[in-house]
Formats: sequence, structure tokens, C-alpha cells
Amino acid sequence: MTEEEAGLRSRLIEAGVDLVAQEGAQALSLREIARRAGVSHGAPRRYFPTHLELLSAIARRGFADLGARAAQAIGDGAASPRAQLTALAGVYLDFARTQRGMYELMFRHDLLESGQLGLRETSLPLFGVLVDLVGRTRPRADAPLVAGALWANLHGIAQLWGWGSLQLATGVDDFAPLLRSVLDAHLGPEER
Repeated sequence: MTEEEAGLRSRLIEAGVDLVAQEGAQALSLREIARRAGVSHGAPRRYFPTHLELLSAIARRGFADLGARAAQAIGDGAASPRAQLTALAGVYLDFARTQRGMYELMFRHDLLESGQLGLRETSLPLFGVLVDLVGRTRPRADAPLVAGALWANLHGIAQLWGWGSLQLATGVDDFAPLLRSVLDAHLGPEER
């Protein structure tokens, strides 16, 4: 791929990232991405043979962004594993709240099932961090299993929060109390 082709490919991805941030995942048509990138409506097909491939490239940017935010929140590892887990979970929920369109795109079943997203390279490293922190917080637990349950719980909070259901059901306007309850349920009560 030439430098010019790589630049156009990157422009298409950036246009998609901007579009999903502004209008949500449902707005990601090839035509609109091409228009925003300033290219013909057929240009995306030269660099992304299918719509799913372009959407996957955009979603990979979301996973990279979430991973960078998580790494920054965890820091240098000086905090306790429980504190790092709390920070990681908070970043996950905040990302889902503030980057709603990208979050929805990242977990679209058609992308995950297509193999185009590169799930192993995009989301599993972050899950590995979660497993490691769970293992260090609960050394005798089956860390992958507990981490999977914790992730499922966080994903459920993110979805239900985005729909407004949890605020209505619980009367809370901040997900912090829910996060504490989830961590206590999966890790045991925090020692004080």
C-alpha cells in the first residue's frame, strides 16, 4: 500500500470515528463516511472490500482508545489490585456512557462473529488485564471465570445505564454505587 493509499484509508477510518461519536453507530453508512472523508462514495470499497471491514477498523480504534484509558487509569501498578480493578471498571463504564456510539459498535455481534474485528488482538488483551487483577485480588478464585462474570456484569450495567433503566429502577444518578456493589459481589467486600 502506498503512502497515499494508507492516508486515504486512515482518513476513512477517522471520518467513521468522528461520525460514530457525533451520530452513533447507526449512522455509519459507506456513503456518509466517504462524504465526510471527502472522497467518492465508491472509494471506501477500494480499501475496505466490505462494509464490515471498515466498521471493524473503526471499532478497533475504539478498543485502542479504551485500552489506553484503562492503562492510564491503572497507572504504574503502585495501587492495590482492588483499587486498580475499581479504576479499570470505572473507565469501562465511563467509556460506555461518554462514547455510546463507539461502545455499541465495538460489541456488535455481526462484527464480532465476522472475524473482521480481530477480537483476539483488540479486546482480549484488556480482558487479560482484568483476569490478572482479579487473580491478584482473589488468589484462590478461578480468575478467568470471575473476570468473565465481572465483565458481563459491567457490560450489563453499561447497557442498562445507557437505556436509562438502572436510573429508573434504582433511583441513583451515578453508577458509582452500582460499581461498588458489583465489585463487592465478585471480589468480596472491600477490607477497610
